[in-house]
Amino acid sequence: MELVINIDVDDLEKGIAFYTDGLGLRLKRTLFDGAVAELDGAASVIQLLRKPAGSPINPAGTQVRDYARHWTPVHIDFCVDDIAAAVERARHAGARLERGIDTYAWGRIASMSDPFGHGLCLLQLTRCGDDAAA
Repeated sequence: MELVINIDVDDLEKGIAFYTDGLGLRLKRTLFDGAVAELDGAASVIQLLRKPAGSPINPAGTQVRDYARHWTPVHIDFCVDDIAAAVERARHAGARLERGIDTYAWGRIASMSDPFGHGLCLLQLTRCGDDAAA
C-alpha cells in the first residue's frame, strides 16, 4: 500500500516554494493542468492541491476553505536530523513556530504551522526504527 498525502493550498507556487525550500522536498511533477504539484523526498508522496480560499470543501457542503490558522485532527510530522536547523529553514520559508522546541525521552519536537494555516511538527528522534516514538 502506498500513502499519498494531499494538502490544499490557495497559491500553488507559494506552496511549492514552502515545501521545497522550507522542508527540503522536491517538485517531482505537476498534474491536472497545473492544479496539483507532486512532491517527493519523503517516505510518502505529498501532493499540493490548488484550491482557492472561499471555494467549497465538497460539492454537497456549505463550508468553504479558509487558510487562516486552523486546527485539524490530521497533520504531518516531518522527521529531521537537526531540529534547530530545520526550524530555521522552515521559518525562513514562511512557517510559524508556535511554541519552543520541546525535549522528551524519545527526542525533540517543534510545533509549527505552514503559510496556509496547516499544523505540522518537526521531530528529531533519539533513535530510528518502528518503535522510536513509543
